[in-house]
This record gives sequence, structure tokens and C-alpha cells, in this order.
Amino acid sequence: MNSPTPAFVPVGQDELDWLGTDPVPAKPYYEPEWFELEREAVFRRSWQQIGHVCELPESGSFIRRELEVLGASLLITRGKDGEIRAFHNVCTHRGTILVDEDAGKRNNFSCPYHMWTFGLDGGLISAPDFESFHVSKAECALPQVVCEVVGGLIFVHLGKPESSLREWLGPYAAKLEMMPVARATTFSEYVYDIDANWKLTYDNFQENYHLRFIHPSAAGPVTSPENPFAYPAAYDFHGPHRSQRIWTKPDMDPPTGVQAIAFQRGAVQAMADGILGTETAKDYLGLFPNFFLFGSPMQHFSHTVYPIAVNKSRGVIRLYWIGEDETPSERFAREYFMATARDVHTEDRAVIERGQKGLASGAIKHIHFQTQESLCRHLFNTVNEKVAAYRGELQAQGAAA
Repeated sequence: MNSPTPAFVPVGQDELDWLGTDPVPAKPYYEPEWFELEREAVFRRSWQQIGHVCELPESGSFIRRELEVLGASLLITRGKDGEIRAFHNVCTHRGTILVDEDAGKRNNFSCPYHMWTFGLDGGLISAPDFESFHVSKAECALPQVVCEVVGGLIFVHLGKPESSLREWLGPYAAKLEMMPVARATTFSEYVYDIDANWKLTYDNFQENYHLRFIHPSAAGPVTSPENPFAYPAAYDFHGPHRSQRIWTKPDMDPPTGVQAIAFQRGAVQAMADGILGTETAKDYLGLFPNFFLFGSPMQHFSHTVYPIAVNKSRGVIRLYWIGEDETPSERFAREYFMATARDVHTEDRAVIERGQKGLASGAIKHIHFQTQESLCRHLFNTVNEKVAAYRGELQAQGAAA
């Protein structure tokens, strides 16, 4: 005889009191001066996720990434030795941007201005009339950026990291390596620009409080009288990172129609890949500052929110897959999952921009987070701590000058 399913009990405030309960100031979501502090305090001092190893399948493969928040163009390559490296995408002669393509395959990179040519390892191979320069080729290598990989995901650090990527991620490194992303060989991608601060945009995807109001179709299958807001079953925090365990409705209606076809094919493939029912299948990992990944084996997606300006961001949503589409039905299932993700996201964008417009008016001085918006509060607290520490450094430098 099966035991009854335990009644859902939301995470209590007593478990989250350490995060605080006070309203938080609204200015960090629209004030240009605060955004300028975040550039250095948060983004130059944090590991940032910028790609996946499947984009660099062989020697000579490269990708280009723009990190507008730090004014950086990056060139990520796979060398002849198989190593993945990252460099500033600038010629060391006069600073000209080397590569315009988003991705490709080359054995070397030549500057269009004066034809300085660099290898996959960043070293200067040749330069016309180089004998007239008063430096060595070794001194003219491309500026290298710290780059490490965990769980198939490529991270860079544009400052001076205090620890390795794995140490920084802590227990979440092992979780990433258990998720489908670690074995992914391809992905579907959706990129969008939004007129909103990166934190406001990211916060929308850290809470389910809005689900039944903005996404009534998506909310129906995952809400019930015992959990009308589809709140998570649990939260977890590690340093600047956070996670939640997604709650599953015990008596969820099975999918029907077109959805049933997609889910059936997706489940068959997930089972073949050995990722159906895995330990991390219900985990949402939020990695500081701007990346999260959902462990679902059939709709395994990541979302990165890149800041561009105080009131403008760019989001990159990816659904990761293991293996190529081997049958039309598998292709259909993958396209269906991407289409549903885009449908839900379309419902989010307008309301996020409305929030940004309202905050930027200065009409309210504080915003309010409830208990089940703890991930939002944790992000704000972490950013606030890092900005405060950076301000303290600037003040100390000013006093010493």
C-alpha cells in the first residue's frame, strides 16, 4: 500500500531570517552611479559564464563574446593542444578588434589593419617589418583572460580571481557535472534585449509568486490548492550562489495532444541518455552574478542576463541537448520545448519593462520582498555587500592619496 503524499509546507520565514525582512532601496535598480560601481565591484571581480565546450569541438574552433558591462570583446579558442583559452579580442599593435565573426574555425587570426597575425595560443606569429619595432614577439602576445571550465560550461574572470572556479562554485560544481549540460553536444538559443536593469530582469526568474498571474496557462499544471503559487520545496545558499528545489504537483494531469507527443519523445531520449529521474532533475542553480540553470532533463535550459547599461540588458536562453536530432520526432520535441520556453518568456518581458519604468520614475523609495522571494533578496544582499566593500576600498585609497 502506497503511503500518502505529504502535504506541501512552504519554507518558513524562520529558516530565512538571516537574509533580513526589511524593504530594500529602489535606487540600485535604476541609478547610473550604482551601476558604475557594479561594473567593478561585481562583474570585474566575479567568474562569468560565457559559453559551452560544445561550441569549440576541435582545434581551431573559436567563439567571440561581448561583455559590454566591462567594455570587453573576448576571443575564446581551442588550441592545437586541445586547451580552451580566452583572450581580449584586440590586436596588440594599435588595439584594433581582431575578429568580427561570432564563431568559426581558423588556424590563426590576422589584424585587418596591419596584418599582425596571432596563433590559437595567443602568441604573435608574424608582423610586417617587425624588426622596426623595439619589442619581442613574446611581449606582443594577445592579452590572456583567466578561463576555466566546469560541467561543460566556460567561465572567464576579467579581474584577479581569489580562487579557482571550482572552489568558487563549491558544492554547486559537483551538481553542474551531474546535470545534462555537462554532456551536452548542442543547444538551441534565444537572445533578447530588454529595457530593464539586469537585477530586475534576473529577479523575475528567481520567484514563482508571479506565475499564476503572468503565466496562467503554464501555471495550471503546476499549481494546486495546497500550493497555489507553486512555491519551491526547498532553498539552498552557498556564498554568493543560491538554488531552489522545484516542487512537483503530485496529481499533475498527464499532457495531452501535441504536448503529449513532445513529452513522450523527450522522455524516450532522456531515458536513452541516462538523465531521466536524476538527482538534480528538479534543481534550479543560480550562480552569481547573472547565470542560472534548470536541471530538468527534457527542458534543460540556462539563462544569462548580461548588463549593457543601468536600464538595458541582454538575455541569452539556451536549451542544451545531448546528441544531434536523429529523427523528425526528436527534432519536433526539441523545437516544441524551445517554443514553450519562448512563449512563457514573451509574457515576462513586458511586465519587467513596466517595472523598470515605474522604478526609474523615483515614485517609490523601496521595494518589498516576501518570504518566498528569498532568492531575489539574496542577490540584492550579495550585490550590496560587494558594492559596499568596493566603496570602502575607494575611500581608503582616497584617504591614502
